[in-house]
Amino acid sequence: MKDLTKGYPAKVIMMFAIPLILGNIFQQLYSMVDSMIVSTYVGTDALAAVGATSVVSNTLIGFIHGLSQGFAILIANSFGAKDMKRMRRFVAGTIVLTLVVTIVITVMGFAFIVRILEFLNTPADILPDAISYVNIILAGTIFSTAYNMFASVLRAVGDSKRPLYCLIVGVIANIWLDLLFVREFRLGIEGAAYATIIAQALTAILCGGYLILKFREILPKSDEWKLEEGQYSDLITSGLSMGLMGCIVNIGTIVLQGAINGLGTDIIAAHTAARRIFDILMIMVYTVGMAMTTFVSQNMGAGLVKRVRQGVRHANLMVTGITTFLIVICYLFAEPAMKWTTHTENGAIIEAGVMYLRIGVLFFYVLGPLFVLRCSLQGMGRKVVPVVASVLEMVVKVLSASLLIPIFGYVGVAFTEPISWIIMTIWLAIGYLAKSPEKMLAEQNR
Repeated sequence: MKDLTKGYPAKVIMMFAIPLILGNIFQQLYSMVDSMIVSTYVGTDALAAVGATSVVSNTLIGFIHGLSQGFAILIANSFGAKDMKRMRRFVAGTIVLTLVVTIVITVMGFAFIVRILEFLNTPADILPDAISYVNIILAGTIFSTAYNMFASVLRAVGDSKRPLYCLIVGVIANIWLDLLFVREFRLGIEGAAYATIIAQALTAILCGGYLILKFREILPKSDEWKLEEGQYSDLITSGLSMGLMGCIVNIGTIVLQGAINGLGTDIIAAHTAARRIFDILMIMVYTVGMAMTTFVSQNMGAGLVKRVRQGVRHANLMVTGITTFLIVICYLFAEPAMKWTTHTENGAIIEAGVMYLRIGVLFFYVLGPLFVLRCSLQGMGRKVVPVVASVLEMVVKVLSASLLIPIFGYVGVAFTEPISWIIMTIWLAIGYLAKSPEKMLAEQNR
């Protein structure tokens, strides 16, 4: 366990964020490996099938992951306040609520996935493969959810390294299983899906086992599984704010994907590959925001509001410097990265993906502060402002799908998210300045 209420904020945030950055990169490699191996050994249409389904499965699974992150805010707050009994009660509630929601979401996913893919105009030539792939991924939801729940609990108490170690093992297993199932056993797109869920199961077992064996003081005791009055409502409120935030954004992304699907199989493949690369670049700034959730939660629990403000300033400087580095990397390596990911010489696919990457990365100067402010507000207990920001993003994506993309095609897709980031960052900055951490702490202590 690591106490983030001590030490120079910039150093504490960065040391906590580095394992998160590496961990998220490895997590994205699950998708990258699937895309590369599927494209190489099955074909571009299979790659498009993976891409056509990813936004749907990411929405369902992302909602559950968001819940876990929201629950972890209360765990981190209790840890910062040194209230271990309250912390363990929140851990108990996290386990119960995550399990229940995972079962419900998985059942709903199986019930509606075909209709959703048809609604999104998934091309008929890739629809059968898309359905086969996403059904297997949905069946493994419990494994990815379990890992993220265990990882969220560990990060809430300052341990961001062990979840990384578990992910490294999982990614290595994923690569080996992908090659075994797809290249050797010729299981096609289904083989890639099986490789992913088996690897996720392994990471869940490793992370959960470490938590049980090494962090017994975190585990709820028999009398702590029953939460005190108001604690379940606190968990549900915090979890839903994070879960809905991601879900609302992804609803807009689903609508956007429907518009992308209408641009043809080559564009779907280009967007799938470019988005894999883009997500890895975005991790560098997104993860600083993730670190701020734990940093702010622990420090608010300890009553160190001046340290919270200092941390927000330091984090914004960090993401600005990181963005400059990422722009240079993207402009130098976007084209070879697209060729490596898609394993194709199709000029239309490569050109579209490179254009998307080079436009998007320029707006990381806005995206970085967005993540820092949004996660800091969540850590302060400000739930409404970040959710409204997500609604704004969804609205922009829906309007883009109906107005920009029919006129400008894939260029409209490339500019959709940057437009939403600018609007969201302005809103979040207003929200952060409107109510100080001091006021929030006073409200929490009433």
